[in-house]
Amino acid sequence: MDMSVESTVSAALSLQGFNAAQEQQNVLLRKVLDNQAQTIASIMDSMPKLATFGSVGTQLHVTA
Repeated sequence: MDMSVESTVSAALSLQGFNAAQEQQNVLLRKVLDNQAQTIASIMDSMPKLATFGSVGTQLHVTA
């Protein structure tokens, strides 16, 4: 019975370590995704604005 308690404690400690590592990876992933979102937003903001009224640049004619 003593061995089962030790193995249970060992398994619990292993799971805690795994959860901590997983949480660190999730934090890193969130930082990378936030950084990419900021980069894309800055690229989109630097692009010239398209026309919103008038006949030039506001209509798309497509022939299939």
